[in-house]
Amino acid sequence: MSTKQPEARAPTSEHPVRSGFTGHCPRCGKGKLFDGYLELAKTCTHCGLDNDYVDAADGPAVFVVLFAGFLIVLMALLVEIYYMPPYWVHAALWAPLAIIIPLGMLRPLKGALVGVQYKNSAKEARFDKDGTKS
Repeated sequence: MSTKQPEARAPTSEHPVRSGFTGHCPRCGKGKLFDGYLELAKTCTHCGLDNDYVDAADGPAVFVVLFAGFLIVLMALLVEIYYMPPYWVHAALWAPLAIIIPLGMLRPLKGALVGVQYKNSAKEARFDKDGTKS
């Protein structure tokens, strides 16, 4: 992770987490946060925010696995309890949804976590030579 910190915040009309969730810059709320599906833009196209401070790591994937897994298993259990369809119906229903739901959740959650990092001025933890946190 880079040692850079986000630049000073300019006033924004939108909350940084909401901006990240929608795929916009957490500082200005207007520029694009992503270059590809999950790759972050190096800088904001509108305000020039350098995104080197961002390190979402596996956080978005963990939340997606927990939320989507719970949702899909709950729906599958409810369908089984109320309708008792054959197994092929379960396969036809839940296999595509097990791909579509996580893919749909991953980008917004990554953007939201980037917004949280920006809002809280997140930076890499540092330890002195004696082991104390600085």
